[in-house]
Amino acid sequence: MKLIFIRHGDPNYEKDCLTEKGRREAEALAKRVAGWDVTAVYRSPLGRAQETASYSLKALRKEAVTLEWLKEFAIPVVDPDLGEKYVPWDFLPAYWTAEPKFYDKDHWFEAPVLQTAKTDIKAYYDEVCENLDNLLSEYGYLRTNGYYQVTKHPEKEDILVFFCHLGLSYVCLSHLLGISPSVLWQSFFSAPTSVTILGSEERVRDKAGFRCQVLGDTRHLADAGIEISMAGYFADVFQQ
Repeated sequence: MKLIFIRHGDPNYEKDCLTEKGRREAEALAKRVAGWDVTAVYRSPLGRAQETASYSLKALRKEAVTLEWLKEFAIPVVDPDLGEKYVPWDFLPAYWTAEPKFYDKDHWFEAPVLQTAKTDIKAYYDEVCENLDNLLSEYGYLRTNGYYQVTKHPEKEDILVFFCHLGLSYVCLSHLLGISPSVLWQSFFSAPTSVTILGSEERVRDKAGFRCQVLGDTRHLADAGIEISMAGYFADVFQQ
């Protein structure tokens, strides 16, 4: 099985849609996606992800299933440096690296700043992970003590594509790979329309784990001569 997470294009967050550049990115992405033998496409209900997916769906001649739990993991917390409500990532390095709980896959949500959220951030994280596991179970992958029991072996490998968001996709990677989501949120960047691919490995019959093959690939932008967008990054992005 392949799980492909695609971040939406360059966003206008205020209007929850794509910028003109974001639409050009989505067009370039669609040319890449058109050659994939996709089993199913899922997308976030938010406008910027819906719009990004629309270009690829047209190229694939497929419909997508909109899943509420694929919306951005944007539970606001009180930023320790700014004193303002903010998404639970992009903290300054001197702050988050000094808190050991951020690194702990079983206790990351106990970090003091994450306790300032009005929503139970761990409960919401668990809800996303449960929904992901329920979806994978439909394809014969049953979560068992951190790995997956495989109950179906289709002739053709299933390829599931998710059009969603940076923060949400890292929640899914956290669950599938056994890594604290805070480490992913603070330390990794996936540019708009970037492609992240996880593949299952079944080295023992009927027992599978997922491994990240590609994270944040933007080759379609280079092929189209489009610069990588910086949305969610705080320095120059390497363009070559």
